[in-house]
Amino acid sequence: MKTNNLPKASYKLAKIAVGGAVLVGLGLATMAYAQKEPLPTVEKVELDRYLGVWYEVARKPMSFQNKCDRDVTATYTLNENGNIKVDNRCITKNGEQTVSIGEAFVQNVPFNTKLKVSFLPEFIRWMPIGRGDYWVLKLDEDYQTVLVGEPHRKYMWVLSRTPQANPEVINEYLEYAKSLGYNLDDIIHTKQTAR
Repeated sequence: MKTNNLPKASYKLAKIAVGGAVLVGLGLATMAYAQKEPLPTVEKVELDRYLGVWYEVARKPMSFQNKCDRDVTATYTLNENGNIKVDNRCITKNGEQTVSIGEAFVQNVPFNTKLKVSFLPEFIRWMPIGRGDYWVLKLDEDYQTVLVGEPHRKYMWVLSRTPQANPEVINEYLEYAKSLGYNLDDIIHTKQTAR
């Protein structure tokens, strides 16, 4: 009785192909697992110290910021209702200033490290829809530099109290973002003209 055996060379190639497929599959599964790892935040944010003006020094691309060319700022103030007013501004390529006013809602009082931000019209902001995550991932003890992100690692910002931040500090924050699983290939370094 004759059996149809694969030639030895074909059998070896088949084993290599299966082994390669298994390794690729394991690599993809490991990457997917790393992306599903919970995104750690800082332990606690003192909101009264966090309020005020922040200058954006780096970010991942985000559609609503496509028009921003330079001088991007975020100003946070406390509302009468206890939420945080968000006043985002930037200068476009045409030299015009754009302003977006929103509201941030703390999700984990008293730690204040996870917020939801809405830029919907004020009369419907109370509805829990159209809100984006704003998580504080790294913050120095003097509240001078902060890394903000969201759990899917798609968006991220590095903000500073000064428009001309120390490049070494910014690199430290970007490296930390990378260690959390952020892809920094498309990072934008924001132009700040104020001194």
